[in-house]
Amino acid sequence: MPDLAIVVPSLLNGITTGALYALVALGLTLIYGVLHIINFAHGALLMIGLYAVYFLNVQFGVDPYAALLIVPPLMFAIGYALQRGIITRSSHGRDENILLATLGLSIVIENLALYFFKSDTRIIDTPYSFETVEVLGAFLPLPKVIAFFGALATAALFWLVMARTDLGKAIRALAKERKGAALVGIDTEHVYAMSFGLGIACLGVAACLLLPSYYVTPQVGHGFILIAFTIVVLGGMGSFVGALLGGFTIGIVEAMGGLFLGESLGQIGIFLIFILVLIFRPAGLLGHKA
Repeated sequence: MPDLAIVVPSLLNGITTGALYALVALGLTLIYGVLHIINFAHGALLMIGLYAVYFLNVQFGVDPYAALLIVPPLMFAIGYALQRGIITRSSHGRDENILLATLGLSIVIENLALYFFKSDTRIIDTPYSFETVEVLGAFLPLPKVIAFFGALATAALFWLVMARTDLGKAIRALAKERKGAALVGIDTEHVYAMSFGLGIACLGVAACLLLPSYYVTPQVGHGFILIAFTIVVLGGMGSFVGALLGGFTIGIVEAMGGLFLGESLGQIGIFLIFILVLIFRPAGLLGHKA
């Protein structure tokens, strides 16, 4: 039985890792949970954000946190253009076409990245990459602590946008009743694209907070996409608080599973909890029945 000197650091490490997972899932919960778009390109688009942060740092010396002023707006523009230029045009209003379009986008983006960047693993070196912060006697990596608070701040900002702005009200109206929203004068295609853009901009924020302690390869999104979908379903589709709660749950279960079962079996607990939630609460922890 591991003692508290080992359990507490693992628990805190799970919480900070969970914040990073939640940050990736926030955009997906907006796109998948609210607009009901199954975005299989989510991981590939995260990879684009990570490469953008990487090259800004290597080529121009831009700090990853300073890149928050550049990458999220760039990712928003990419998301808006993809929704208006490819997904809407190719889907013809059919959900199965949207699924295939985003899956195709994922394959194209990853293969283009493999062609241009090869499969090399790339990391950046910052003065604070290996700095630590003492919390409850445990020493945590400073980038993970910053990412933890960044995830909370991003979730709060998204909540304010959804609850207090005309755009947020239009998104929620569109999610509940598309024809009704169109009848009262809402530009549905524009709001769809804005929602998709906001979801992808969230990946830009995640990329800036991830890269000081993570790496980038053309396949880096694979490790996040399944976990992100798990968090969205676990927390409740469309719930930002649920995404945070799901992210923390997954992070803690992964850390504790790794501690008690070993690195190779650590992720079993994630999918056990996921199956149990689907059996006993299929709407998710904070979801509502349709």
